[in-house]
Amino acid sequence: MLLRVPQTIVYNALRRSSAGTIARHAALDAAVFEPDQYRLIDFGAGRRLEAFGPWRLDRPCPAAEGLAREDEPAWAKADARYEPGAEGQDGRWRRRPDMPERWTVAHGPLRLELKLGPVGHVGVFPEQAVNWDWLAGQIAAAPRPVELLNLFAHTGGSTLAAAAAGAKVVHVDAARNTVAWARRNAELSDLAAAPIRWIAEDAAKFVRRELKRGHGYDAVILDPPSYGHGPRGEVWQLAKHLPDLLAACGPLTAGRRRFILLTCHTPEFDADRLGRMMREALGGPSSGAIEAGELAIQSTTDRHLPSGVFVRWTAT
Repeated sequence: MLLRVPQTIVYNALRRSSAGTIARHAALDAAVFEPDQYRLIDFGAGRRLEAFGPWRLDRPCPAAEGLAREDEPAWAKADARYEPGAEGQDGRWRRRPDMPERWTVAHGPLRLELKLGPVGHVGVFPEQAVNWDWLAGQIAAAPRPVELLNLFAHTGGSTLAAAAAGAKVVHVDAARNTVAWARRNAELSDLAAAPIRWIAEDAAKFVRRELKRGHGYDAVILDPPSYGHGPRGEVWQLAKHLPDLLAACGPLTAGRRRFILLTCHTPEFDADRLGRMMREALGGPSSGAIEAGELAIQSTTDRHLPSGVFVRWTAT
């Protein structure tokens, strides 16, 4: 059962409250986007209708396949609609002529630049806001400043949330243009001078190099895609490469580990499977507390759109 909460985003959690024990909890409350910054208006028939600031976007959503829409008239008010291209090709946005090329939304102290991307993304994943708030809480509660590694860091929401809370961050993403986008978000958020290293590199290769150098971290964030490529043609396949990367997080944080956050949008990897992978990678349940669960976005009509899963390891 989901609790009704006033915020936009909620998640169900499977919390490991003690070694080997999993208890199912209702939706957990979290501070998220204000309604004038983000709203999920409706979803269904393989698409979702969202408002990012004043602009309404209609775009594909595999999680909404086979579901019925509830507010059909609202879809006609979309300012932009994304139409997928043929296999192997980018799609296209059809938008109102007065819609800007770029605009921003806010979450607490963060200012995030949005634009209509060639594969239907806009630069922010709203379901991650609950994790940004969780990160800020973990960093604020740490007994000393946290050194954090953010892998597959995209446009920097988690990086900026951590930096705003006082962490020293290494931000790693394979795409140089995406790293540049994250740096613009840092400037917009008045975090240009924050202690953030910006790295355009393959995540697995960077971690291997850090281990050889003897560099360590207090915390790691991972948000890996199902498939991807590094800047030098390195191939990433989540099913093949995630176990080794998680295993490397053990020695990378040995003796100082505060938390590890893993999020995933690959359907074959549910919360239980990823939770077991995390536990195996980090030495069993006695080494720390693990919680795993589903992320979901709550619509303005109180429906919940599945939006991936999370796993969190925290020191006990």
